[in-house]
Amino acid sequence: MKVAFGSDHAGIELKLQLMEHLKDQGYECVDYGNFDPNDRGDDYPVPGRKVAEAIASGEAQKGVLVCGTGVGISLAANKVPGIRACCCSEPATAALSVRHNNCNIISMGARIIGREEAFMIADAFFSAKFEGGRHAKRVEMLSAIERDYGDRNC
Repeated sequence: MKVAFGSDHAGIELKLQLMEHLKDQGYECVDYGNFDPNDRGDDYPVPGRKVAEAIASGEAQKGVLVCGTGVGISLAANKVPGIRACCCSEPATAALSVRHNNCNIISMGARIIGREEAFMIADAFFSAKFEGGRHAKRVEMLSAIERDYGDRNC
């Protein structure tokens, strides 16, 4: 599976650690930036969007985003149609985000969690499978909201 990674300057170190962790498990990891921890000009919406667009286009199957809190970068990713990004700071939510919401991106806060917790969150996210059933109806309802607003300038 190809996994797209992105971060702002605050998340670079944790992003690189997560990439190595997942490479060791056989995932193909692609870095969409930021690459320089001193470059504050590449704000979180830029890599959040790049990763989301890679997934929406089929270039990658899942994504991992890291910023200071994990919140801003997930908000940016969620603006791309077809993306369901979840900000998590513990493994249970990461697993449930896939099982119940069919999330395709996980985000984390480098200023919130440590390396080992991040590894557990990533492992929970990548080992979970979408359950479908009653959850499929709800995911379709989310997609309907995107379609309803897709042609409007709000």
